[in-house]
Amino acid sequence: MASGGLRYQYARLNIAEKMIAINVIIFIAIGLLTRLVSPAIEGWFVLPANLTNFLSQPWSLVSYGFLHSGILHLLWNMYVLYISGRILLNLFDNKRFINVYFLGIMLGGMFFLLTDALFLQSNSVLLGASAGVMAVLIFVCTYIPNQEIRVIFFNVKLWQVGLFVVLIDLLQISSGGSNFGGRIAHLGGALLGYLYARQLMNGRDIGEGFSKFLDGLANMFKSKEKKAPLKTVYKNKASASRIKVKQDKDSHQHQIDTILDKISKSGYESLSKAEKDFLFKAGKKD
Repeated sequence: MASGGLRYQYARLNIAEKMIAINVIIFIAIGLLTRLVSPAIEGWFVLPANLTNFLSQPWSLVSYGFLHSGILHLLWNMYVLYISGRILLNLFDNKRFINVYFLGIMLGGMFFLLTDALFLQSNSVLLGASAGVMAVLIFVCTYIPNQEIRVIFFNVKLWQVGLFVVLIDLLQISSGGSNFGGRIAHLGGALLGYLYARQLMNGRDIGEGFSKFLDGLANMFKSKEKKAPLKTVYKNKASASRIKVKQDKDSHQHQIDTILDKISKSGYESLSKAEKDFLFKAGKKD
């Protein structure tokens, strides 16, 4: 009953809330596994800055977005995702949210990988949903820039929020602050969100190809329709048709035999008009 209730509650969530739930579950699961099994488990899913290491675990370009360095890191990302995700889903469907979120994670990861080639940050790794969250936030800030939201005690416009968070990252990078690679990834996600919104305003969905890829991937795991039952139904129908024809033929012959027996006993004139007509038609068919 409890698991059924949880499944029901999960099904009621929108896609942004489901993504938050998945992030929380993975955070707990990875925390338990690293403590009870091996600390090395997390290393299989973080995104390494070293290109050679990345090529040995290419899935990390997506999987890093489901890991977090601590509870505060997780809570902040999920809070921003909840707020910006609700705004996006008031405008568009689930597919658009998925496109922005995951493309933001991937572009943010690509920006991070560039740090190895440009700044030789080979020993660093990237984890966290921040790039995807930034993509969703900057998307809504770009698409409806003059929409106002409540921040503590006063209202601000979305474009002001977007500008503020991007400037924070730029200032952190320019000042040589910590988490250099993470800030770079934030900017990658922000760029994706901005470009996606701008192109969409011009009538072009840059995530269309990604949607088709995901649909194709989903179809690979769907069971194919079996044709055998259709053939069986066809055969059953054919068999039923043959049985009906045989039954009709037997009934027809039985009527003829009955009439002929009557003639042999009482003569032709004893037949009714219907019997005479039936016998006449049967004789023509034969």
